[in-house]
Amino acid sequence: MIEVRPTSDYEELVPFFMANELEFSKEDPTPTDLIRCWRATDGDRLIGGFVLAKRDGEYICDGIAVDPDYRNEELGRAMLKLGMEEAARRGASRMYLVARAPGFFRKEGFKEVAREDAPDFFECLTCDQYGVTCFPEVMKRDL
Repeated sequence: MIEVRPTSDYEELVPFFMANELEFSKEDPTPTDLIRCWRATDGDRLIGGFVLAKRDGEYICDGIAVDPDYRNEELGRAMLKLGMEEAARRGASRMYLVARAPGFFRKEGFKEVAREDAPDFFECLTCDQYGVTCFPEVMKRDL
C-alpha cells in the first residue's frame, strides 16, 4: 500500500534523489531554509520524495522524485500538490522549481521563467550533465 507522509529525515531523501538522477550537493552554495519534506513508501520501500524549501524569500520545490516503477501512479502529482498546499498555507503566492521533466510540471500549471526572474537556486551550470543529457527549465506557478 502506497503512503505519503511528512518526514523530518531529509538525509534519507538525498540518496534517493541522487539515485533518480537529481543533483544534490552537501556543499550547497546558496543558503536554503528547509520547510518540509515528504516521503512516499510502498511497504518498507522508499518510492518517492518531495522537499519544500525557501530561498531568497521564495518557496521552491527543492527536490521531487518518484521511483521509475511508480511513475504512472499519480504519486508525483500528489506530492507536488502537498508541497503547493503547504506553501500556500504559509503565505506563499507562488512556487519555483528547476525542472528536468518540464512537461510534467507544465501539466501542473508551471510556466518557464528566465533564471534572472527567479530566486538564486539554479546550480545546474556546474553540473556535468547540464546541456549534455539534462536540459532543465526554471519554472514558476502562482498558487
